[in-house]
Amino acid sequence: MTHLWVRAEQRQNEERIGITPEGVADLIALGISVTVEHSHQRAIPIEGYLAAGATPAPEGSWTSAPDDAIIFGLKELPTDGTPLRHRHILFGHAFKRQPDGEVLLRRFGAGGGTLFDLEYLTDADGRRVAAFGYWAGYAGAAVALRCWIAQQQGALCAPLRTLPSAAALRAELQDDLAALGSKRPDAIVIGALGRVGTGATDLCTQMGMTVTGWDMAETAHGGPFPQILDHAIFLNCILARPGTPVFVPATVTTAARALRVIGDIACDPDSAFSPIKVYDRTTSWDSPALRVHDAPPLDVTAIDNLPSLLPVESSQDYAAQLLPTLRTLGTLDAPVWQRAAELFRNHLTGTKP
Repeated sequence: MTHLWVRAEQRQNEERIGITPEGVADLIALGISVTVEHSHQRAIPIEGYLAAGATPAPEGSWTSAPDDAIIFGLKELPTDGTPLRHRHILFGHAFKRQPDGEVLLRRFGAGGGTLFDLEYLTDADGRRVAAFGYWAGYAGAAVALRCWIAQQQGALCAPLRTLPSAAALRAELQDDLAALGSKRPDAIVIGALGRVGTGATDLCTQMGMTVTGWDMAETAHGGPFPQILDHAIFLNCILARPGTPVFVPATVTTAARALRVIGDIACDPDSAFSPIKVYDRTTSWDSPALRVHDAPPLDVTAIDNLPSLLPVESSQDYAAQLLPTLRTLGTLDAPVWQRAAELFRNHLTGTKP
């Protein structure tokens, strides 16, 4: 019998989960055994999973799960260097030359396990079967706007916290903007037609901002892109990959510009293909903004788990997208799993100790 083991997220501020209680009930009805770990921070309580028929397990106990269990989580595993012997479903961030990703691949190589990277579960046309993109864009635009609001008050963006709903997020932002009077920033969104860009555009529009939307047609010439500097906020919604043009070169900090905030929602600063060259590290919930220039100010925000700001809505949306693929876990011979396994094997070449 196929055994799916849903692990607790160990990362601070990560309250999301990739399957709902209704999804667990669906898998159990198909004959898939489901174990769900307790979690001190998950936004969806475990009681719903137990009522659906899942078997409970202590938080973090996946390391002692049976060898044939498929371990399912979202974000990174504990960085203890131990070999990984299980099959894992997670966002590995391991296939774009990221240093931490190379370490992760070596751990799989040492333990004989397999990574099914959620970012690379794709259909026959190469489109991801599930993505948090909309909520990443929505939350990322909100954080960038918070950074801009803080600048108007002569400060850096305050620490972030999770919110119960998008409506609650909008209400907070409206109150903060109202305190500034009628002043509103404008924004340029690159990747505006994708899921991430749609979420970013929606948040900005709901906040009464003027939005310029760019996509492949506007960036196909490869740059430079001086128009970005004419906007108060730039929201990058393009994943770093070979051939991605540079949108913001390092020289931008001292150039004449209206640009005050860069929201790198795609958030791949340690990738060789990053299109934003004014920073080299992610920002955090405790320190959302990195000031890269003082006069005039230029802040970068780049948080790699943005949908966790709205953990319930983002989890429910993502889980609904992913469930049809999880339903095929019984044999793992569906093309979507085979493609992911082949990609993993290709990247594993040369990484074994």
